Amino acid sequence: MGVKRIVANVHAADNAAALAFYGGILDMEVVMDHGWIVTLAGSGGGNPAPQLSFATEGGNGTPVPDLSIEVDNLDDVLRRMAAAGLAPEYGPAVEPWGVRRFFIRDPFGRLLNILQHG
Repeated sequence: MGVKRIVANVHAADNAAALAFYGGILDMEVVMDHGWIVTLAGSGGGNPAPQLSFATEGGNGTPVPDLSIEVDNLDDVLRRMAAAGLAPEYGPAVEPWGVRRFFIRDPFGRLLNILQHG
């Protein structure tokens, strides 16, 4: 199992303000926009480019998670969570926007969105 990327998620009541500031002032580019969530990426190079998401909700009426962690094998992560005695707060679910995911709390109380594309 490998982590492919980690994106910080910011709860924002107004994604337009985030676009104006981070896009207009810091030249970050929109790489995803589902209306309730918009993800911007740095345009100054780097592989992968740094990303930041702003969301009014977490999708399907869920709370905005603190971090989204994309992995290459969600089933493996689910097995590891179960072996550790941890249960998801949401999911696993296949979402209409093309990801399979679940939410879990880390040891510090942060809500994590663990996901796999496709």
